[in-house]
Amino acid sequence: MNTQEIKHLAKLSSLEISDSELDFLTQELDAIISMVDELQAVDTEGMEPLFHPIQMIMALSQPLRQDCVTESNSREQNMKSAPAQQSGLFLVPKVIE
Repeated sequence: MNTQEIKHLAKLSSLEISDSELDFLTQELDAIISMVDELQAVDTEGMEPLFHPIQMIMALSQPLRQDCVTESNSREQNMKSAPAQQSGLFLVPKVIE
């Protein structure tokens, strides 16, 4: 990737990039593209795709924690700091008309 391509991408993205940032980005993007080239060079013939990375680590099982209550209900204490509330719920200003 050269500096002209990066300037073009910056313009398309409405980003302002200084000359020092341009040099840094050129080096970083070259490193990323090199890494992608290395990954594409790996022979994956005969490998089945994984639908989730945990599949490889946990042999298709995911350890789950017990679903149990660990804290008591402290709604009243939490509601004390609310600037506006109704029926135990926080009221927030309307942001979309």
